[in-house]
Amino acid sequence: MKKLFALVLAVAMMLSMVSFASAEEGKVYYLNFKPEADEAWQALAKTYTDLTGVEVKVVTAASGTYSETLTAEMDKGANAPTLFQCGNQAGIETWDGFLLDLTGTEFANELTTNDFNLYGANGELYAMGYCYEAFGIITNKALLEKAGHSVEEITNFETLKAVAEDIHARKDELGFDAFSSAGLDGSSSWRFSGHLANMPLYYEFRDNGVTSQPATITGAYLDGFQKIWDLYINNSSTEPSQLASATGDQSLAEFGEGKAAFYQNGTWEYANLTGKYGMNPDDLVMLPIYIGVEGEENAALPCGTENCWAVNSQASEADQKATLDFLKWVVTSEEGTTMMAEQFGPIPFKAAKASANVFFNDANRYIAEGKYVVSWAFNHTPNVDTWRAGVVAALTQYSAGTGSWDDVVTAFVQGWATQYAAQ
Repeated sequence: MKKLFALVLAVAMMLSMVSFASAEEGKVYYLNFKPEADEAWQALAKTYTDLTGVEVKVVTAASGTYSETLTAEMDKGANAPTLFQCGNQAGIETWDGFLLDLTGTEFANELTTNDFNLYGANGELYAMGYCYEAFGIITNKALLEKAGHSVEEITNFETLKAVAEDIHARKDELGFDAFSSAGLDGSSSWRFSGHLANMPLYYEFRDNGVTSQPATITGAYLDGFQKIWDLYINNSSTEPSQLASATGDQSLAEFGEGKAAFYQNGTWEYANLTGKYGMNPDDLVMLPIYIGVEGEENAALPCGTENCWAVNSQASEADQKATLDFLKWVVTSEEGTTMMAEQFGPIPFKAAKASANVFFNDANRYIAEGKYVVSWAFNHTPNVDTWRAGVVAALTQYSAGTGSWDDVVTAFVQGWATQYAAQ
């Protein structure tokens, strides 16, 4: 009996040790999406392994080959990535069955917003947005003050309109105008056929609960699109009839050289403005784009991303746990948050470090204040280049006085249905 008891005890101890060893032997394999961040990820992985003993392998797909690489790597069974990118709803559908529900994990609890996440059909948190870009109305605070105004005055379309029209009316006295040129040359037009067009699309999709590409749109908020477009082109030193040939570099220079107080663009222009044009970061702020929608005082910047982390649900429990532990460390530790700030700018997590890019900090500030993020509805555009070309052509004719706003509405609404059917 004693021998049997000893044998049972020995087996139990062995099983316990095997279980403990399995829990300890979890590993992380991250298939990285961004080649430019490879060196930073390799260094961070080594730091984590040195600190914890947990193996973290980072493989970076060559630019433009991520989908193919991920498909090949996922065929490797136990050696498949435990952490990968799932950048949009189509990706969620493609990798259904390989996506761990992250709801309630300690990692997910570090989020400051859910606006960049991707969800399953039943609300499962399948992919978490870990960084984002933003666009809006870049504003020179020093010029506003010179004109007797302040950014605090501007909280909606009406207040933006009042400030812009006052500056334009006094442009000769002030030495600068309200808006830089809203150029419709190919180097600039995407700011309006893509980013500005996002505003009416966002509010329509919000009202209708649209989460995937619709076959048709109604154009319910195109009156707001007309308001902001008219404000842009009628309060600038560039004549509306000249916009067809006005370039992106021209608009950037007008703002960078202090010839305009407002400039619609994104976080990516910070380096140009502070570097090439030597602007003082303290003079720069990014305001939301206002189009006259009720409640827009509570709008944050239009923000979006295709950078979302997903954890492989087919990985072992030990590997899943190791991956979740690693992710939590990345977004909470000194080492992790420093690397993320340097490589990716703002991250939507509680321990995020401030970025040197003040536009990113503006985006985070609005979110921290509880304002709603204007998501990138333009990501749903069918046959995007062709649809945008139609909108640009209509905007060009309208601005030059050779076409009507009805033409813009047709390009927007009918053009959408046509391109959806064509695609």
